[in-house]
Amino acid sequence: MNQFDDWLAEEDRRRRTTELHRELHHRSPKTNLLDLASNDYLGLSRDARVVAGAIHASETWGTGSTGSRLVTGSTELLRDLESELAVFMGYDTALVFSSGYLANLGAVTALGGPDCLVVSDELNHASLIDACRLSGAQVCVAPHRDTAAVAQILANKAQPRALVVTDAIFSVDGDLAPLTELHRVARDSGAALLVDEAHSLGTVGQGGRGATVAAGIAGEPDVIVTATLSKSLGAQGGAVLATTSVRNHIINQARSFIFDTALVPAAAGAARVALEILREDPQLSERTRVNAAKLRSVLLENGWSAPVPQAAVVSAVAESPGSAVEATRVCREAGVHIGCFRPPSVPDQISRLRLTARANLSDSDFTQAAHALQLARKTLATTTGAAERMVPAESTRTDRVGRTT
Repeated sequence: MNQFDDWLAEEDRRRRTTELHRELHHRSPKTNLLDLASNDYLGLSRDARVVAGAIHASETWGTGSTGSRLVTGSTELLRDLESELAVFMGYDTALVFSSGYLANLGAVTALGGPDCLVVSDELNHASLIDACRLSGAQVCVAPHRDTAAVAQILANKAQPRALVVTDAIFSVDGDLAPLTELHRVARDSGAALLVDEAHSLGTVGQGGRGATVAAGIAGEPDVIVTATLSKSLGAQGGAVLATTSVRNHIINQARSFIFDTALVPAAAGAARVALEILREDPQLSERTRVNAAKLRSVLLENGWSAPVPQAAVVSAVAESPGSAVEATRVCREAGVHIGCFRPPSVPDQISRLRLTARANLSDSDFTQAAHALQLARKTLATTTGAAERMVPAESTRTDRVGRTT
């Protein structure tokens, strides 16, 4: 073996001994598993109307987008999707990317730079963290949801510009950022606020219009939003929503936009139909939140600790990575697929079961989920004693001093 092979073997051993080894599990198109793991919050990814929208777009435009948007890939279909998305979420314009990850990379890197200070919540999604690292800006990491810390960092900045970056709904615990307060703090210092609405589009705000709408700051000139089409809208792709000047700047500066092949027509067509369904049935969003509260009740009734969900994400703290994996296995054998989040997917290093609500869950689904979670709890209590050592939801984090990276 050469040095590279030795390193790979050692990395594999380390992951396995710390219970952090991962493998891909492939699902078939038809399954009897109850899905409580995906981000299909409104249950639209298999909706016949959305599927028909994808098919129609492919028949009209072809299966591929044929190139980057600045060369051949910027179609009338994407233009129409952007217009509809901007109107729905309350912004002047939108710019569609081929993924939400690339939308975050593009927005933060284009708006950052050596003359900018970026203030990032410590529990932001990996795509925002990577974007901050690539932005060329000084990055200060603020304690989670701590607006006072953000204000202090901004008050002491040496750079002429600043950008505050946060998730709207945090993807692990499902808690909501204090957007109204963050916007006030950012505006007081002349900074802009960038909000990732990946988990809040379709699940928060009037008719699912998002967390910035709920906070009363949508469309403000110093607010930039990123969003994904792959969760509530059941398709694929991402978008940046902002003023026309911000959109023009990103088109010209964001490498993840300039050099990436455009979103395929099928995904754009599906997203447009899903957005239309959400407009016509605004109760979809409320049903998702109601079902998330029911899932939390199921967890509590079966001995798990879970914080109050603010949207569709419901999490339960696990004692260790191994206990999270074991609980997931037991639930799967009982016919329920739940998420298993372990380091490094959880930035605070605390493993969790992550359940996600859908608007179309039935009473029988909740009964099945309760049975599976009860079995998982009993299995952990019997095999490891983890039931007595579960960390309460209130103890999932300790405040940490913001650090510069």
